[in-house]
Amino acid sequence: MLNLFSLRGLPWGGADGQEKVQLTAAELESLRSELADREEREAHLKAQLEHIDEILRSARLSGYLYIRSRWTALPGEPAPIDDIDVDDWLPRFVVLHGQCIFFYLCSTDLSPQDSTLLSDVVEVGPLPNFIREDEGTQYSFYILTRQGLRYECSHVSEVQVDTWLSALRTDCKLGSDVEVPNGS
Repeated sequence: MLNLFSLRGLPWGGADGQEKVQLTAAELESLRSELADREEREAHLKAQLEHIDEILRSARLSGYLYIRSRWTALPGEPAPIDDIDVDDWLPRFVVLHGQCIFFYLCSTDLSPQDSTLLSDVVEVGPLPNFIREDEGTQYSFYILTRQGLRYECSHVSEVQVDTWLSALRTDCKLGSDVEVPNGS
């Protein structure tokens, strides 16, 4: 078992083909402390994994999207500059859970970097596709909040983008592009 830790500086002695470790009381206590620390860390990581697993099991939708955010211009401000050529898209793990959209830096984070209540979403819709170097065509959509924050989201899969748009329109009770025939 001690070979697993690859501890340096421990005196090894061999007799009759058997290897034995000779430890001082301080070295033994240090080893016990290190084992306890690793067991505590393992328990903490296991708890984190179970927490993440529970969130993802109960989430309506989750996955990695490229995200960037923009603020709408306030009254009297000049219109925002055209930033189509600015590549400030960042990969984020996005979770649609309950009445909220959570934005995580990665899928193993415990705390979201940002979140938005679905009740604050006033509009969702498609954005023009664009080509990203080394990744091909990106399909994109936006989420606009009542505070004027616009999340622009993209993914290489058109199906993934359509799924997000459909789920957000349904959960935010927004209209869709589908016309419902009247009963006449």
